[in-house]
Amino acid sequence: MQQIMEQAQRMQEQLMTAQQELAEAEVTGTAGGGLVTAIVAGTGELKSLDIDPKVVDPEDTETLADLVVAAVRDANRAVAELTAEKMGPLAGGLGGGLDLGGLGLPGGM
Repeated sequence: MQQIMEQAQRMQEQLMTAQQELAEAEVTGTAGGGLVTAIVAGTGELKSLDIDPKVVDPEDTETLADLVVAAVRDANRAVAELTAEKMGPLAGGLGGGLDLGGLGLPGGM
């Protein structure tokens, strides 16, 4: 039982470290060959949006809106990949039928 508790403690520490790294990370998504760039935090929060003036056409705001959506989606995809990279090994370690739900692990684990 002591070994299981020590393993759970190590996993909790690793999880907390991974969550902190994600919170501090920023990823970039682009669209239109770099005409629109979105920076998203590892938590999924949109931090900034850069729009090249060349793409701003008052007669065609729909294209600009599509590029913004595409850039944010691209950044969110990168966040999902980063999350899988950081959290994936930890999630795999929680398998094997061991229920650690009552240990108060962050992230609902």
